[in-house]
Amino acid sequence: MLDLLLTPWGLGLLGLLVGSFLNVVAHRMPLMLERQWWADVAGHLADAASFERVFSRKPPAPVEQVAKALEGSLGSLPALGLARPASRCPACGHRIRWYENIPVVSWLALRGRCSACKTPIGLRYPFVELLTAALFAAVAWRFGPQPLALMWCAVVAVLLALTLIDWDTTVLPDALTLPLLWGALVAAALGWSLPLDQAVWGAVAGYLSLWSVYWLFKLTTGKEGMGYGDFKLLAALGAWLSWQAILPIILFASVLGAIIGIGMKFSGALREGRYVPFGPFLAGGGVGVLLFGLPTVLGWIGW
Repeated sequence: MLDLLLTPWGLGLLGLLVGSFLNVVAHRMPLMLERQWWADVAGHLADAASFERVFSRKPPAPVEQVAKALEGSLGSLPALGLARPASRCPACGHRIRWYENIPVVSWLALRGRCSACKTPIGLRYPFVELLTAALFAAVAWRFGPQPLALMWCAVVAVLLALTLIDWDTTVLPDALTLPLLWGALVAAALGWSLPLDQAVWGAVAGYLSLWSVYWLFKLTTGKEGMGYGDFKLLAALGAWLSWQAILPIILFASVLGAIIGIGMKFSGALREGRYVPFGPFLAGGGVGVLLFGLPTVLGWIGW
């Protein structure tokens, strides 16, 4: 049974199911983060002692009122997690039945529309499911029918979730980047990936490379060119793929980002004052190195 699962067809089918879940993650995790941020705001506003330490005076009454109002509003919100509540149509609230949630098939059967209100369901949903299936199948081809292929599928799934969230929000959540990093170090310690010292130095090289670029750019221009989430993501990729993979990942990400950014600029998809997040291209570079193999990629750049 396990051998069947680890074939390209088996992991491709698993990828369809995981891709459906990744659509949920990409939609709900940013909302969960925003709720937490507002809860943090309410907590700070309610902390009179902190206000007095910072501003050397007691907080005015409106601050306390805002804090109470925020706490009340947050408390009235329904529970929100990755598993609950059940999926519903955002337009009419129709609860999506199990047979309306079969990857790709349900979208085709419904002709890309809600069964209740006929609101269009974005093409992105089946696209993510098919992309995840294709990547899982590629992992099976790359690593063969061995249990470690499941580990690499998990890495690819997290990278795809980060790509979707960063593209939508320009945020790379610590809830995904940090487990990705720690997972790489644990896998190395257990002998499932790289030697542990290579994983550690890969994490160090990944983080410091973009950290240095960030500060050089900021000191030169006074502006921030990227976020700290990019540092953590590249640190995680370095821990999984080694320090030697850092330069190929950055080169691939830079070229791909430039091509897509220019294309969006000329097509009008990129509005003035907006920018294309770097995280999706870092993730793409990491997946490319993973699937083609580091020796092959290093050969392409003459190393």
